[in-house]
Amino acid sequence: MNRFILILSILIISCTNKTDFKPQVIAYYAGDEESIDEFNLNGVDQIIYSFLHLKGNKLAIDNEKDSVTLLNIVNQKNKYPDLKVLVSLGGWGGCETCSDVFSTKEGREEFAISTAEIIESYDADGIDLDWEYPAISGYPGHKYQIQDKGNFTDLVILLRKYMDKDDILSFAAGASDRFFKNSVDWKKVMPLVNNVNLMTYDFYGSGSKNTGHHTALGSKDFNGRSAYKSINDLINLGVDPKQIFIGGAFYIKTFKNVDNLENGLYQNADWNRSYNQINFEEVKSNFNFYWDDLAQAPYAYDSINKVFATFDNKESIKLKSQFAIENKLGGIMFWQLMNDKKQDGLLKVMVNTINGKQ
Repeated sequence: MNRFILILSILIISCTNKTDFKPQVIAYYAGDEESIDEFNLNGVDQIIYSFLHLKGNKLAIDNEKDSVTLLNIVNQKNKYPDLKVLVSLGGWGGCETCSDVFSTKEGREEFAISTAEIIESYDADGIDLDWEYPAISGYPGHKYQIQDKGNFTDLVILLRKYMDKDDILSFAAGASDRFFKNSVDWKKVMPLVNNVNLMTYDFYGSGSKNTGHHTALGSKDFNGRSAYKSINDLINLGVDPKQIFIGGAFYIKTFKNVDNLENGLYQNADWNRSYNQINFEEVKSNFNFYWDDLAQAPYAYDSINKVFATFDNKESIKLKSQFAIENKLGGIMFWQLMNDKKQDGLLKVMVNTINGKQ
């Protein structure tokens, strides 16, 4: 009898200690008031409304339209009780005064207090900081200075002071060595935030003079910039994998004047333009589509117009989602929901994969 009780106790302790960790899905949303109603948000853990901006030293909602949109996003929690809604500061081109504002304690404190007030008044659940970028060049003409790194840490400390203890605090991070080394004091910041949304995209873009994968998952045998390398670099810096969210891109980047060699991959090129995932249907008839096993990424080439395209598709999003599961990451995030199909899009693949449905 005593032996039976002992075995039963061991089983109970074993079951209690076992944690079934499931990665989360985070969607950035830069749409209007009504469109959010058209998406199936089952399986989405966070919606991050993008973007709010600075007005003086305070976080501010730009206009009444943005206010109404945020209210309706928060209202989605009535339909999806487990959904969390965050606001986001900045974005590409949206943080012009961040370096100056966050360079003083007064500026940081005023921002932190105003952030806590917005979260409370809109019944939101936190903030995602999307300052592109502290201490390194980002949007052309925006100020940056070496002191930004320490000021970012101090900003996070004050946000934790004024936000409710259950509020979510995250930040979007560039997926480059330059960002990792110069922009964030990882040992001081990560214990204070919930997660880092790693922008594992835009590896190639308007400043590139040759083609390549702008959002490669990568592998140990792939030598280019990739999510695989960036995530491993962060882990080597001491960041807990469960705080890292891999990034998916719901948009396509294209390059022109690309010679018909190697199906356009790794060739000299001029920047062309970006397409939202849903709008690529307008031009893709001229493209032939290919898969790079080392990069674990798709690409396409239009030999008639000499245009190269790089993007995520259903297969690469599935692989990124599986990567999050297998490497026990916090989850997967993407930019942005309005770029996706309302039905049977990339979000559906992401959610189904995370939930083991495909």
